[in-house]
Amino acid sequence: MKRGYLSDHFTAIAYKRLSAVEVDLRKSNQHEFNGSAALKRVLGSARRKLEVDFMFLTDDEPPITERVQLTWYDSRENVPTRSAEYRLYFPGNPVMDSASVNDLLVIGERPGGGFLFMVVKASSSIERQISWLFQISNTTDSFQEKHDEFSKVELEYTAQLILEEIGIEPTPLQPNYLEQMLFQFDGRFPSTKVFSEFARNTIETTSNDPDTYLINLMEWEESLFRTYEAHFVEKRLAQGFEDVDDFISYSLSVQNRRKSRVGHAFEIHVEHIFSTREIRFERGALIDDHSRPDFLFPGSREYRDPAYPEVNLAMLGVKSTCKDRWRQVLAEARRIPRKHLLTLQRAISENQTDEMRANNLQLVVPTGFQATYSTTQREWLLGLGDFIETIEERQRLQP
Repeated sequence: MKRGYLSDHFTAIAYKRLSAVEVDLRKSNQHEFNGSAALKRVLGSARRKLEVDFMFLTDDEPPITERVQLTWYDSRENVPTRSAEYRLYFPGNPVMDSASVNDLLVIGERPGGGFLFMVVKASSSIERQISWLFQISNTTDSFQEKHDEFSKVELEYTAQLILEEIGIEPTPLQPNYLEQMLFQFDGRFPSTKVFSEFARNTIETTSNDPDTYLINLMEWEESLFRTYEAHFVEKRLAQGFEDVDDFISYSLSVQNRRKSRVGHAFEIHVEHIFSTREIRFERGALIDDHSRPDFLFPGSREYRDPAYPEVNLAMLGVKSTCKDRWRQVLAEARRIPRKHLLTLQRAISENQTDEMRANNLQLVVPTGFQATYSTTQREWLLGLGDFIETIEERQRLQP
């Protein structure tokens, strides 16, 4: 599948840590970022006004966005005997009102000359994701910049998901499959199970490695689905809307369908991988007090048999994103002390993974996503292939 590159969306960035004079009105009312040679290489030397999108990103809340007019100027332009001193003025806005000292500021130049200003909460998961995407490290309170590097960064599935977090949809479409999907699905949205099966039957790249195969399936299905979805969204947009509420309602329905479908597709593809490897398991088995773990190994009959060794039991929760929902897994399958959780979540904070370890929960992350985690975390993480090897070894030794 042909993917794009980061340069399709960003041509250069400047970045720094926010200082007290930039965010603390008790210390300064200047509403300015001090310029530097690095920022000048991105914004140029001429005085200019910029209409930019400001965005505040944190793990706990949806992004705060605001359209803001900035002024880039030389504060000494009327003093020709002194060297230039550039500043970037910004008016008060909800994004900077939410910012704190040491948050990460990333100024991204878009193809065509637009700019996206991202203020990213320090020490958050989204900060690690943004830093990984743009290869940002060793940040200080002075601007640094990157350019002419993004044409080499192919947008694999991990990068596509991170870009979606900042409102950019980089998923490549597959127009050659649209007519086939419209015919096969009778012009309707099929169930996730049916659509996932179509994705498996049409994917061109396969792999014996379960981690690679799972990510390839998820990426391919997402590409097909966005192609199919775009056909219906374009028709609906052409019809128009009665009022703003009608438009918002439709937009929310699109977003909710996307989120729900990804979670279900994730489980369906994991189930397919287990089945093709002839692993014994039950999906959604009812056990204990109405507990339904996503996957139970080898099954509910063995789980309910008090004579069956607990050491041979295993469970796997499956969540495309974790956030605080990982704690739900702790209450499932009480006979199994060590829980496993498979996720597509990138760059979970070390505080959270430390808490998982303290609660005897082992995180399983496809190997292609593990690069967004710290070195210490990667030493502890399991890949899907690692988990499968453990289960297969147990089941080879079981009667």
